[in-house]
Amino acid sequence: MTQTIEDTFIENAHILKGSKAHPLLAPRGVCLVNGHLFVADTGQNRVFIWKSISNETYQEPDIVLGQIDSSQTGRNAGAEVNGSTLQYPSGIWSDGQKLIVADAWNHRVLIWHALPTKNGQIADVVIGQKDFTSNQPNIGGLDKAPSAQSLYWCYGVFSDGKHLWIADTGNRRVLFYENIPTENFTAADKVIGKESLTERDYDPEHAIWPYSVKISKEGKLAITDTQYYRVLLWNNWKDAFGKQAETIIGQQDFDSNGQNQFLPRPDAHTLNWCYDTCFHKEGIWVADTGNSRLLGFDTFSKHSGMPAQKVLGKPDFTTGSENAETKTGTEKTLYWPFSISIENDLMAIADTGNHRVILTKTL
Repeated sequence: MTQTIEDTFIENAHILKGSKAHPLLAPRGVCLVNGHLFVADTGQNRVFIWKSISNETYQEPDIVLGQIDSSQTGRNAGAEVNGSTLQYPSGIWSDGQKLIVADAWNHRVLIWHALPTKNGQIADVVIGQKDFTSNQPNIGGLDKAPSAQSLYWCYGVFSDGKHLWIADTGNRRVLFYENIPTENFTAADKVIGKESLTERDYDPEHAIWPYSVKISKEGKLAITDTQYYRVLLWNNWKDAFGKQAETIIGQQDFDSNGQNQFLPRPDAHTLNWCYDTCFHKEGIWVADTGNSRLLGFDTFSKHSGMPAQKVLGKPDFTTGSENAETKTGTEKTLYWPFSISIENDLMAIADTGNHRVILTKTL
């Protein structure tokens, strides 16, 4: 019997479900660097850090952030928000020395300027709030306008080791910091997607719901625009401050916003609730979350709506979550993957709907 692509993919992958006694629940963020694995265990308000990965399905983390140990799961550790707690952590970035976490539902980003060495370690810096004990959106509440210092549902973070980008999702913008902040409540230097740092209105030429922001080694910029089912691409990140995206993945133009482009099935050029990207070699991988698959693009086209060359999680480009065979469950395929990280040729996938992380060689 011929194996489907997803059968082969899973059989050759390493499945990690976290702590055996207290496994992962809907993890939404992964980061691979220097052999370390960082996972945002989003549904349980904690971050797991492994200094190295075994071949076991269950492995106790070396460090737990947001809780005192791997048995605890409460929002803000079941108490009031402080410098060591988390509420719905999402995006993660690390270079093996610093660690940055998007603490989304506390409307803040936490920065550790040296990798944590103990459970529940307090962050060094908080961005988006005046102090570690505040967690209102846009500082003053839902009715407040954004500012250069505020955040609202920040889901994505990225750095190149010097600069910092934050996907300030609820404010429909991406914030840019010239340097990784060393002081609390640091103001952003620039904004992508808005004319000023105090606007929240939007138009289809800019990201409507920017969930993830990534920069390639060559300086390309990708913003995953979830609610318009597309990825916006710039050849040079510096151009994004005053120029619309040069290429769109998932749609034919800026005005189009259909799930799978309103087709009855997905295809190689369509997206559905996409949440992340990851640059790799000369191309990019996209977490096509709503279609429960990853799409791989080997190169970049100058024309929007380019088709993918690779698919992970489905037997072909036209099989999606709604029309896949699910009678035997989703264990042999992807189910709502949210995040991707690649180091060398090892790919880590936050397979969110299956409550696990998949580690596999890239195609």
